[in-house]
This record gives sequence, structure tokens and C-alpha cells, in this order.
Amino acid sequence: MPTDFGVPPIADENRTLVEQRLKEVRTGDAVPETLRVEFRGRPIHIEVIDMPVDRLYYNPATHRVSAQRAYDPVQEEALTKDHWSDAGQSYLHHLLTAMPSDPHQRDPDFDKLKESLREHRQNEPGLISREGVLVNGNTRRAALKELGVESIRVGVLPASCTWDDIRSVELSLQLRPDRRREYSYVNKLMAIEEQMGRGLPLAAIAKLFHTSTPALERDTWVLGQLRDLVKRSEHGRIRLRLMDFEDAKESFAELYRAYVKEKAKSKEAADTLLEYRLAAIVLDFAKTDIRNIRTDFREKYLERHLPEGARAAAPELPKTVSIPGLNRSVPAPSSETSGARALTDALLKAKATQKSASTASPEELTAANSSVSSLRDAFEESIRAADKASRDRKKRLAAPDRVTAAVGELQQCITDLVLARGNNSLDEGAFDDTLLALRQTLAKVSAEASKSIQLPGEGLAWLRDAVAGQR
Repeated sequence: MPTDFGVPPIADENRTLVEQRLKEVRTGDAVPETLRVEFRGRPIHIEVIDMPVDRLYYNPATHRVSAQRAYDPVQEEALTKDHWSDAGQSYLHHLLTAMPSDPHQRDPDFDKLKESLREHRQNEPGLISREGVLVNGNTRRAALKELGVESIRVGVLPASCTWDDIRSVELSLQLRPDRRREYSYVNKLMAIEEQMGRGLPLAAIAKLFHTSTPALERDTWVLGQLRDLVKRSEHGRIRLRLMDFEDAKESFAELYRAYVKEKAKSKEAADTLLEYRLAAIVLDFAKTDIRNIRTDFREKYLERHLPEGARAAAPELPKTVSIPGLNRSVPAPSSETSGARALTDALLKAKATQKSASTASPEELTAANSSVSSLRDAFEESIRAADKASRDRKKRLAAPDRVTAAVGELQQCITDLVLARGNNSLDEGAFDDTLLALRQTLAKVSAEASKSIQLPGEGLAWLRDAVAGQR
């Protein structure tokens, strides 16, 4: 995307009108309204004027629809060719009113904003450059335009404002904690990437986005994964788009935590885990289901449910991979990791075809639907089996875990007895009653354990003898 979009065709007329309105405000009898914004690292107060809605332009650099621009390649091409044309501005209007995860549908939040403006009018001014480009308030302008409102209140940035200033000011305003309508998930990731591209230190970006440095590291890792998924899905003119992952925020956050934890033990295992969990995200499984996917997922559960076409082994790979220009080699991915990646690649291409129904042929679409459906069924059966095994394992470990907790409490009891002896504070009657209750409980534990364990070990044998001697 360009970094300098130039100026709209009626920039000169807008500059003249802005100066006229500013002069009217300064010479009028009323107290001028001002707006406080962060400009080039310091707060300034700028004057607010009324401007005709139809003379203003949507900001082609707005972070609010960065990912969604890829929704319609034809309209995106027209927008890129001329950001100020009626076609380009109309496409921006559509994206501002649409759901971030599915621009084909109207965004209910936009309609709520529109109704609020209809009932209460404009509570907060927008923000423009002197050429008439909306720096903040693009969505409000879209709502006012649909309502037929003729003017909008806007603050006016200094005449020296550049496109870098426009981006920075928009971010500082949109990232305020009190903003009602936040950036969508992917657009926020892209805004973070943009700031990193400008060379800002992580600490400064974290402060701007009201987050932490570790969270920024996670977000940049996630965006890297998203871009890789888009690239891997590409075949011909068909590919997934970043906006296709708008609803997967929590799943990617959990994926990052699981990957980092597993990578500390084994990168190969972590990479294999990554591929199967990515596939589950692409198949739209809930994060609670994805948690059941562990490093042994394919071997224990998935392999038996995979359709024949998906069981093909990954191509034979060399044991090492050369690094161009460095005359060095590193170990190649294992066959298990390569097989997992091949499966995910095939799924990504099928999913991209599904998402490109207007571009793909009927035969391609039928094959893609069949592939995605069969893989979805295979993962569903496998996740169900893994979940059952996990619950069974927890049941088996429940009794030992409770005994372990009881041992810990008894060890603390020893310390409490020593302290009580030192200050003569032990309630001997209550302690004796509790010991009797313990004896009865241990007798019941012994009886139930003996029913379940046919060949008792040393521990259960001791417990049996201990409670038998008290009968």
C-alpha cells in the first residue's frame, strides 16, 4: 500500500472553505469549540468547524478497513488505481458499513451508530486535514451520509500535516481506552506491524496500543502466521485473505502459548503441533476443541479417520536444507512435520477455493467442498476421541491427586502441631475428634481401593493392615 496518497481533486477548494470556516469561528461571538489531539508527540488544541458531508473524503490509509480491502479484488484494484474516484470512495464506504469478518454482510454495530446519530446527533467531532481527508470519523461520516445529514463537525489539523501525521493521529485517537468501536482484530495487528516498520521501539508501540511488550511479540508472531497461511493457500488467482481470520483471535492466542511452551522442549514437536492446530482453526473449531490436539494427535487419533487422499505420505525430503548465500546447512523438517504441513497446505487451498466461489469453477468448488467436509469430519471424530481420552485420564488421576493433596495438608499439620506446642494453643479435644474421623475415612478408602485394585501394591497393603488393626 502506498505511503503517500496525494490530495483529493478538490483539495484547493476545500482548503479555501476550511480557512473561511475557521475565520468565521474565530471572529464569531460564540466560544470556539476545540479538540485535543496528539500531534507529533505532543498534545495540541485544534479548532472545530462544520463541513459539508459530501465535500469530505474517506481516508484511503485508514487502519479500520486495511484487511477488508482484499474482499473484492476488482474494487480493490479500482481503489488502488485512484483512491479519490467515486468507485474507490464508494468501496471504502461499503467496507466501513460492513462486518469486518464478512464484508458481504451489514455490520450491526454500524447500524447502532447510525441510529444513535439519528437520535442524538453528533456528540464528538471528527477530524480532517485541510484538504478534506477524514483522519478520524470515517464511520460517522458514512452514517451521516446515509442519514442525509448535510454537515459534520470536524476538527482541523495544522496545514503542515503529512500522511505520516495522518496515520499517527488516527492511531492515537482510535486506541484510546474509551473508544466505542475498536479496530477489528486483524486491522489492529496490521497497525502494530506498520508502527514496527517505522522503526519505533517495542516499548513505545506497547504504550501506544495500551498493551505489553510480550503481547506485542505474540501479536507479531500471529500476524506472521496469518500471512504465511495466506501465501500457502494461494493457487492460481485464488487465495485466502487476512480478513478470513478475523474471528480467530482467542484461538491464535492459545496457539501461541501452546507453541512457545512446546518449543522449549522440542521444536520439531512444536512445529507438528502448530500445523494440526492451524488446520483446526481453518476448519473453524472452537478453541476448547483445539486444546485436545497435542503432539501425538495424528498417531493416536487422526490417522484412522483421515480420508484416503489425505493419508498420502509427504514427499521424501533431504536430511538437511542449505541456506543460500551462507554456505551452511540446517536440519530439514522431520517427515512427521512435513506430513502435517502437507495436510494443512491441501486444506488451505481447498478453503481458499470455498471462499472464492465467484472465481472458482463449479468442478473446483465441488472438489473443495468435499475435501473440507471430509477433513472436518475426520478432525471432529479425532477431537472427540482425544477429548474422551483426556477426560478418562483425568478420572484415573483424580483419586491419586486427592491423596497427594491430603498428604500436603498433613505435612502442614505437622508444622502446626510444632507451633501449637510452643505456645500451648492446641485444642486437644477437637484434634482427637478429627483423628477419629480420619480413621473412619481411611477405612472407607481402603475398602473402596481394594474393590478396584486386584493386586495391591505396598501402599494399599500398608493401608489395609493399618485399618485392619483398628477394627
